[in-house]
Amino acid sequence: MADKAITPEDQRLLVDVHDRIATITLNRPEARNAMTKRMRNDLCAALRAADADDGVDTIILTGADPVFTGGVDLREVAADGVAEIPDGNKRQAEDPAQACRDTAKPLICAVNGTCVTGGLEIALSCDFIVASDQARFADTHAKIGVIAAWGMTALLPRAVGKRMAKEMTASARFVYAEEALRIGLVNHVVPHDDLLAKARDLAADIVAATTPATAATMRIYDNTDGMNFAEAKDIEEEAMRNWTVNTDDMQRRGLGKGS
Repeated sequence: MADKAITPEDQRLLVDVHDRIATITLNRPEARNAMTKRMRNDLCAALRAADADDGVDTIILTGADPVFTGGVDLREVAADGVAEIPDGNKRQAEDPAQACRDTAKPLICAVNGTCVTGGLEIALSCDFIVASDQARFADTHAKIGVIAAWGMTALLPRAVGKRMAKEMTASARFVYAEEALRIGLVNHVVPHDDLLAKARDLAADIVAATTPATAATMRIYDNTDGMNFAEAKDIEEEAMRNWTVNTDDMQRRGLGKGS
């Protein structure tokens, strides 16, 4: 069988796995990483593959400079519509923000530049956001005359509070990196050239601490989001009652010995 030809479309999403860390890079810098329908589906598939890979403990999602992404490719939408991929196979374009939220393993978004609209929904759907000092964030859905569909109205107020979320949406103004850190939109801000190193350091810390309980606990955080304390505590207690402690793993890690 002849080798499959590598097309430019095949290179628009790069995946690297090293030291139990999967790094996924949106790689369409000439179009500011605007995501075609195929790119969105490929990203969803890459996230699912990394989540299912026993050789991966955590995932980094980033973009090729100079921006992270603004979400969908509006030129493609204008030409072909929103839902189906224009390849004749009637395949539906998937929701990459939902794929991020479905990922059980810790997912770090390394925002290297402008992150707006659908791109902001994707970032908010990750577990942590590490931002370059060149990063800036905005919700421009209403400004361009559309309503968000990947979770903005649920995710943004949970991150920054309802009043700030309303301000960001109504004004469509940019929130720059330091303000994003101050209002709780991101976890860390670092010099641009240190962005991936910081994300990988965080990922390495996660790898060193990962046990089967890690993904399970992350899922509890997600499943109890918005619940009152009593409801959330009940779910936590139920999860622990149904959990089997791996004593062999604890001994391998030197735990339970008074250290």
